[in-house]
Amino acid sequence: MTSVSPIRANVPRDRFGFTHQPETDQAFENALEKARAGERLTVDDGVELLTTGTDRAGIDPHRKESVLETADRRREEIVGDEVTFVANLNNNVTTACNTGCLFCNFKDRSKQFLKDSEASHDGFTKTPSESRAVVEDALDTGIYEVTSVSGLHPAFALDEEHRELLEASDRGDLNYKSPERYEENPGTYTAQMAAMSVGGVHLHSMTPEEAYHARRGTEWSYEEVYGRLKAAGLDSVPGTAAEILVDEVRDVICPGKMHTEEWMTAMEAAADVGLSTTATIMYGHVENEMHRVMHLDRIRELQDRIGVITEFVPLSFIHPNTPLYEEGMIDDGATAAEDELMIAVSRLFLDNIDHIQSSWVKYGDELGLKMLSCGADDFMGTILSEEITKRAGGGYGEARSFEEYIEMITAIGRVPVERSTDYTERRQIDATQPPFGPELGPRADGTPLVERTR
Repeated sequence: MTSVSPIRANVPRDRFGFTHQPETDQAFENALEKARAGERLTVDDGVELLTTGTDRAGIDPHRKESVLETADRRREEIVGDEVTFVANLNNNVTTACNTGCLFCNFKDRSKQFLKDSEASHDGFTKTPSESRAVVEDALDTGIYEVTSVSGLHPAFALDEEHRELLEASDRGDLNYKSPERYEENPGTYTAQMAAMSVGGVHLHSMTPEEAYHARRGTEWSYEEVYGRLKAAGLDSVPGTAAEILVDEVRDVICPGKMHTEEWMTAMEAAADVGLSTTATIMYGHVENEMHRVMHLDRIRELQDRIGVITEFVPLSFIHPNTPLYEEGMIDDGATAAEDELMIAVSRLFLDNIDHIQSSWVKYGDELGLKMLSCGADDFMGTILSEEITKRAGGGYGEARSFEEYIEMITAIGRVPVERSTDYTERRQIDATQPPFGPELGPRADGTPLVERTR
């Protein structure tokens, strides 16, 4: 039977005129049986599992539990009982951005940062030397990874050659202004990479959208851009800026961003120059279940080609302080049941990605731990600073100690494991031998990373 199964009654399916709707001719029971047998799922299968059946409205709690149990068994078959996490720091360089994404409250309009602006704002821009100082300080705490995702500051250029091209251009569509016009100079992307790539730390940075910004006004390929970034110190690429990889959704929530195919092209280019990547989905806003599974299908197809996606990260949309919410386009985010099913179906659908992450920054501790029984096996990182979710209205912490990790993971009967960014280095932690601290980072010596926070 073909019908539509709403996720949230407050997001009418026809409000945005979407072509793709959660309608299939598949049956939930058939899709579940295929998942239990480990067969590769189709998009229709995924929609049936995510909706718990398109033959009825809402999420069926008994069917939902069947999906979660199937995903948890698959997780155990693939990665066992280990729960991994990484000792990391977020160093976001700037909040200045003109892209205008309706789901975001991280950015500050870049004109506010101009020297002649009289507007007050709470944003920031760090120079390369300031970024280096942040990382240097954090290295002594034992971090393994620095994650850096920033706004698209108009003064950013890839490197000095790129800046010369932008300065000489008379095009008015490049979103470029000379750094001298701003209160703070972010430098170039390569200068920021070199600044943060210090002391042997792993640098995880430069999303496809940032790479797009770093080649504007040129005919350079993404391979050229990522090659220069890698030479400057970049080690891996976060597959964020993906949101929903269906253009009719992107046209609503982020019309100023790159489209789906360009995002895919950039990710392939990163892989081609030898950079591993992650991949994400941001769900729970205007999209429907068909869009979510189409996104999963595109990630799986991409991984079939490049094979370097180390983890998939479902990100539940945090809505309170965002334009989507403030302008009345949505009333809330995803429900807990939707979150559970998103994790579970990600595990079952993405048969070529071993690791599914549960984000405690998005879900909080209680639901985040529950996700580890819904198919997830990674519990994110220590995140010594986090701005993006906090600015959107997220209420969870900015830092996580190893002691907390071990307490929570062992409480659910799983094995805590410190990992590297790409999962190639792993250290099982004996929960009976405190104190607990990182040992994989370049300056890590087992000393506790941060004091216990509650």
